[in-house]
Amino acid sequence: MADGFHGRLLRVDLGTGTSEELVVPAEWYRRFLGGSGLAARLLFDELERGRGRDPCAAESTICVVAGLLTGLPVAAACKLSVCGRSPLTGIWNEATAGGHFPAGLRATGFDGLLLTGEAPSPAYLLLDGRRAELCDAGDLWGLDTFAVEEQLAERHGPGARVACIGPAGERQVRFAALMLDGRSARAAGRGGMGAVFGAKRLKAIVVRGKERPAVHDPAGLRALLGEQAEPLRALVPSLHDFGTGGGVEAVEFWGDLPIRNWQLGSWKEGAKKTCAQHYLPLTLERHHACHACPLRCSKLVRLQEGPYAGLHGHGPEYETIAGFGSNCENDDFSVIMAANDYCNRMGLDTISASALVAFAMEAGERGLLTPADTAGLPLAWGDPATILGLLELTAERRAIGDLLAEGVRRAAARLGNNAEELAVHTKGMEYPLHDPRAFTSMAVHYATANRGACHLDGLTYFVGRGVPVPDLGYTEPQEPADEAGKALRAGEMQNYLNLFNPLGLCKFLFLARVGPRLISRWLQLATGWETSPEELLQAGERQVQLKRLINVRLGISRKDDTLPPRLLSHARPDGRSAGQLPHLGAQLNEYYRLRGWTPEGIPTPATLERHGLAELADGLPVGWGRAAP
Repeated sequence: MADGFHGRLLRVDLGTGTSEELVVPAEWYRRFLGGSGLAARLLFDELERGRGRDPCAAESTICVVAGLLTGLPVAAACKLSVCGRSPLTGIWNEATAGGHFPAGLRATGFDGLLLTGEAPSPAYLLLDGRRAELCDAGDLWGLDTFAVEEQLAERHGPGARVACIGPAGERQVRFAALMLDGRSARAAGRGGMGAVFGAKRLKAIVVRGKERPAVHDPAGLRALLGEQAEPLRALVPSLHDFGTGGGVEAVEFWGDLPIRNWQLGSWKEGAKKTCAQHYLPLTLERHHACHACPLRCSKLVRLQEGPYAGLHGHGPEYETIAGFGSNCENDDFSVIMAANDYCNRMGLDTISASALVAFAMEAGERGLLTPADTAGLPLAWGDPATILGLLELTAERRAIGDLLAEGVRRAAARLGNNAEELAVHTKGMEYPLHDPRAFTSMAVHYATANRGACHLDGLTYFVGRGVPVPDLGYTEPQEPADEAGKALRAGEMQNYLNLFNPLGLCKFLFLARVGPRLISRWLQLATGWETSPEELLQAGERQVQLKRLINVRLGISRKDDTLPPRLLSHARPDGRSAGQLPHLGAQLNEYYRLRGWTPEGIPTPATLERHGLAELADGLPVGWGRAAP
């Protein structure tokens, strides 16, 4: 693989149904790795050309690329990234998902797809090995994601894997998701890439194949995976036993759990009622693993009784539990499961969807919305009818749902009357369910993350909770509220975590103490490249700089690197993090200096040259000066 390795991509024009193979040289993989890194470089010029048009325009390009290690015998190498301009934020977006579809994509002989154009009528793309065919999807249009996966899997036989959108994507809800693997429900959720599929009338992608990605030392890689499976699982027993939903009470303990649209500080009893330790004994069917993953953190559940009896599929993750639970003041886990199931079927990002429900509840409480806006639906905290009714209105774009489908930034702007005070977003991306007032390193992390508010871009709150990262020198618990060194920590963790999507690795490996040293060993066995941990971290920072440059060309600067008023100026009233607020301005100044950016947040030509991006320096805005010394 090291000598003469080339990756294959397939460019598909959905308007004409034609396709062509593209060969990517090994040198690009060394610099950008794969997945979202490769997609960022491939889309750099196309995103610039399209900056004046809607991301859902026919001419827009969307990139679906597996990670460099995806499909190989590497622990949790199971991810792909869906990349392009977000219809929610208008800037760079990467929505990443695991499961088994990504490895199935690589089994066709392609590493990824570049999709452009607009199908004249609903269609799905079939990749049967290296044969590509655009097929009629008229009978699938309007169906939910579970039904689509079941029909296409049956139609195309054993080994077929399906990624598809639901009705929310068809209606171009701006936070619609691309859903993978049917009821297993792995979601490329953030940023609304499902809406781009809907605009292109592309209902689904089906992959079948038997090719194996080239491996430099397959025996060595398999042996290493066999040695590591049990030790990795032993480091994160809670993930295996309970999944991410097992962390609800711990998050509440740290004062990190958002409550009542980020207004309150403590919710101990509610956390006990909604955590996985409570509901899994009542609902668990089986543990489920993504491709090559020893952790098995996914949980397939079934409700046996109550108004939602019979519901079965992938159980809610932490973000979904906190979003439809504490942030909506709902302590009924069955309602959370019903909301999760509806979002998965319709193809809605549960983080954004739950944020819009909480926003609407508070807007109703403050008189900004009335039953006349909601087709008679009451807006009451914790009310199941409110939660599920708002989701239905949003997916169908009916009544107030048509406004909520635009995302919280647009919804607040249109409501006016200071509704922006209730809107928790950065750059138009609704917040994940972790609070920068509890872990102040998250402030600069959220403010600068390239797709908008994104906890996965750095996961610095785990360092604040004491999770060690020995390769980066973090071996002792860090003070959550101390401002000192937070910009450095955020930058280092972003460099490290920006390796995972390009390589196709699940970020939960971070919790199992997988660092650059071990990853460089995997990469050497897979590709033959002698890559040091330091070189890998440089590659991670190259991803950060490249995506920032894309965003700069789309108009992003310091003015956009901020937190919403509620998290910047209003402290939590009680709980462990009561009274704490981050000092974002000081963090930003230090962060920009460390990154080699101007005080306005623009990478300088010298910085781009240092990171091997000199050929892109012409994309800098005219007149920007040098970085501050």
